[in-house]
Amino acid sequence: MKKTVLIIVENLPVPFDTRVWKEALALHAGDYEVCVICPKGKGFEKGYEHLDGVHVYRHPMPTEGSGPVGFIVEYAAALFWEFLFAWRIFFKHRFHVIEGCNPPDSIFLIALPFKLFGVKYIFDHHDVMPELYEEKFERRDLLYKVQVLFEKLTFWTADVSMATNHTYKGVACSRGGMKPEDVFVVRNGPDLEYFNPVPPVAARKHGKDFLVGYVGTMSVQEGLDILLDVADFIKRSGRNDVHFTVVGGGPGLAQLRALNAEMGTEDVVDFTGRISDEDLLEILSTADVCVNPDRPGDMNDMSTMIKIMEYMALEKPIVQFDLKEGRFSAGEASLYADSNDQVASFAEKILWLLDHPEDRERMGRLGRERVEKELAWEYSVPHLIAAYERALTR
Repeated sequence: MKKTVLIIVENLPVPFDTRVWKEALALHAGDYEVCVICPKGKGFEKGYEHLDGVHVYRHPMPTEGSGPVGFIVEYAAALFWEFLFAWRIFFKHRFHVIEGCNPPDSIFLIALPFKLFGVKYIFDHHDVMPELYEEKFERRDLLYKVQVLFEKLTFWTADVSMATNHTYKGVACSRGGMKPEDVFVVRNGPDLEYFNPVPPVAARKHGKDFLVGYVGTMSVQEGLDILLDVADFIKRSGRNDVHFTVVGGGPGLAQLRALNAEMGTEDVVDFTGRISDEDLLEILSTADVCVNPDRPGDMNDMSTMIKIMEYMALEKPIVQFDLKEGRFSAGEASLYADSNDQVASFAEKILWLLDHPEDRERMGRLGRERVEKELAWEYSVPHLIAAYERALTR
């Protein structure tokens, strides 16, 4: 009998959340009926859509919390809507599996009552929430302890967990007490059917000789304040031939644009906000170097960033800090800045690459080959399907 899946994701709308969308499409292709609950967002305001065979249900959502109180309000509102939508979908589609995609680690609360009906729970582990909370708010208060508790309860509830890398699998087994055979590493690689280089466009360089590109969410842990300091350092060093384009939206975007104006770096840095996939590919394909200034810390050291593999898929050399999972992903396709001399070291690595075109080409080629042979999304699909098969036989 054809099985039905409900995927719940809170932090981004679908299909804008590319990992969740790739999972949904892969499951649909694997003969599952797939429903998704997610928030509404810019460009994704419809309450319901049937896209490529996937039922997408979207609920209202407050803006992302900027402090602990906002954090609670955001997640409480999401839980309320997820609870209502889940029961509505259950009576309509009778799903057999719930997949909860964090953050946050509270989606297990939605899954718990459905386990009485034999519904399995799969935890899709995107972020380590205790470390993420500490990174965002720089404290280990009561809410931090709640994150630790909810993480434990999430793993306790889950029949199967899907980790984005082996570090996260270690968390599931050590902190979560899960058996290794119930944890599947499902990496978030780019889909090479759609994500490939396009011809560069000189106008994207804003009249400069070189373009440095970035794509990602504008939040505290992304280290974009560091990137602004790097751009200012390069400008003050006398290099007027480098432009930085920062692509993406998020709760920190307005503050970063204000900081850009305050620092007087608007002539060398532009923030595009969210843009179309076509514009994104054009900007990154034009870039000479791509960067990942994720701030050094436990959260970023443990986490795999999709932007790294996207840069590699587009044959771009990378500059980032020397973090465990970032180095695992990029290998020789990246230079690694010193975490103790962040701004100067990061700037030095960028300038070295800009002044060595043959090394840029070599590193870009190595990155593309690694994605083609190991890290593309196609290599994760069998692990995704295996995770579902395991859950359904538990």
